[in-house]
Amino acid sequence: MAKNLTEGEPSSLIWNFTLPLIAGNIFQQLYAFVDTLIVGRWLGVHALAAVGCTGCLMFLLVGFVLGTTNGLALIMGQRFGAGDEKGVRRSAATCLVSSLIFAAVLTTISLLFIPAGLFLMETPPEIYADAKTFIMVIAAATPVSVFFGLLVNVIRVLGDSRTATIMLALSLGLNIAFEPLFILWLKWGVAGAALATPCGQIFSVLACLLHIRKKLSFIIPHGEDWKITARDLYEHLRLGLPMGFQMTIVALGTIVLQIALNRLGPVPVASYAAATKVESIAIMPMISFGLAMAAFAAQNYGAGKLERINQGVREAVKMSGGFSILVGILLYTCGGFFMEIFVEGESAAQVVEYGRIFLTVNGCSYFILSLLFILRNTLQGLGQTVVPTIAGVMELIMRSVAAFWLCDIYGYIGACWASPMAWLGSLLPLSIAYYYTCRTFVRQRELL
Repeated sequence: MAKNLTEGEPSSLIWNFTLPLIAGNIFQQLYAFVDTLIVGRWLGVHALAAVGCTGCLMFLLVGFVLGTTNGLALIMGQRFGAGDEKGVRRSAATCLVSSLIFAAVLTTISLLFIPAGLFLMETPPEIYADAKTFIMVIAAATPVSVFFGLLVNVIRVLGDSRTATIMLALSLGLNIAFEPLFILWLKWGVAGAALATPCGQIFSVLACLLHIRKKLSFIIPHGEDWKITARDLYEHLRLGLPMGFQMTIVALGTIVLQIALNRLGPVPVASYAAATKVESIAIMPMISFGLAMAAFAAQNYGAGKLERINQGVREAVKMSGGFSILVGILLYTCGGFFMEIFVEGESAAQVVEYGRIFLTVNGCSYFILSLLFILRNTLQGLGQTVVPTIAGVMELIMRSVAAFWLCDIYGYIGACWASPMAWLGSLLPLSIAYYYTCRTFVRQRELL
């Protein structure tokens, strides 16, 4: 059921909204963990490196999908907060039409340019074939990812994070079931690892549609709701596409860094791939608080409750910041143990040590990351696109500096500092923008 986030204590609303997101996002990363475990142990270090080196391209593609669909859904959240049921239905129709066009264009572009991307990234010859196979399967399934992302984001922005998490868990549970079937039994190799994802998402799309029909029927467009105007498309794409491009800019930074890592050889690539899988789980609470703030800000902005948004940000900083410190301590003390799960053999000791260094450096900087997620998602929930995009550009610049300067001087250690530098660079414009947004809230309240 949809939940109104404009009434009640902000801290408890944000906490209760975030908990299912944390569970779902951690489960999502556990799937990636299982994927890496199976690939690393049964297909070998080279296969692990092949899948790992496509991670930035996958982030580029999937990040653009998730960013865009989240932006489209936020418009619906604003209208829901304002109590505009007709506007919600019209937004749903616009989201569906926009997503259909978006999926077709993005799939075509991805399939045409991914081989060139792998070449420009200087992918090592010994892992190129597997890397190409993996990422091309993911790209071909883009339409499934688009509609799954849209439906989950719509359910979430209407205040129902629990159902959104269940749908995500269903998809990931099927992924986990399909993965060993495709890799270990059918012997499809890295193609099987890639194919498991869209297979799981197809069933979850059907489940989302059934849930919307039974529990959220008030958002189903009918009659004149389908008479979409250019203004409708502009309003949604004005927020959706910039959010997608923001994720793309961030992903470009990881691609630049991946190029630098590829020059260091398969062992650093494998270490980085495995360590980022551990980190993906570690940062899920911070990402989840950010997603909660996007929905919270969107609904309260639609309702005109501006001071309530600021109150929610303060509470989210306390909760997410506390998580970031605890997780950083855990990675500092247990990072080597987590890395040992992924690999074995003659290169294992070096992979583990490299991964431990990465987790230590990044873990000590998670408080910065927690602030970044909260401010960026809050501004996006308010409909702001320019500053979050600038923040993404800053992140790209800082990662590029690490790739072209620090990696050349310090090797793998330099690569480990790329993310903390990028987070700090991105947080600066977000902090300034939020400060001036708060001042605007104060002026608007004084005029009432």
